[in-house]
Amino acid sequence: MATVYEIVQGLSQAAANVYDGAYTEEGEALTAGLQREDGIPLIDKRVMDGFNVVFYGDMMCLKYHSEVTLKEVYASGFEGDVDQRMTDIVSFLKKEYKNITGRAITLTEKGEVDMRVESTSRVRSWVTAKKHYKIGGLSEDMRVATPSENTLENSWQKFLGQGGWGKRPPNDKRKKGSEKEK
Repeated sequence: MATVYEIVQGLSQAAANVYDGAYTEEGEALTAGLQREDGIPLIDKRVMDGFNVVFYGDMMCLKYHSEVTLKEVYASGFEGDVDQRMTDIVSFLKKEYKNITGRAITLTEKGEVDMRVESTSRVRSWVTAKKHYKIGGLSEDMRVATPSENTLENSWQKFLGQGGWGKRPPNDKRKKGSEKEK
């Protein structure tokens, strides 16, 4: 049984191995299902896309970002395409995790993909999407619902307890209630 640290470290390393221009040990280009991997880099327009993983409790959040055109956004099946791309990334993470650690991992989808399309002009647009996954092998008591304890030092607690800006300094000669005071 792997520890939490080993699982998070293995998934983080799997995600870090997908930098642009990465190659396998056999010398082949590493493919994780991203758009930037399609086409010939020297003559095709490069698509800027990538992903990130965030861990909390017994869950992992996969965040995906890509440049898109409005033509792609308004085409039917756009949401399905982004969801499929994220599924491809997760399958790559599982495969790469197995290569790194020698053990398999299960990532179970929790909920739908949360997607947002934004644009800066009529030419430039991008999509950001995130999806949550339950990490297999981690215990249920790792949930985030447990409250944290107060570790604030007494001196800071006293300072924050004073509230407001405090009293006016002795060298402040403005009339009380003047516009400059506010």
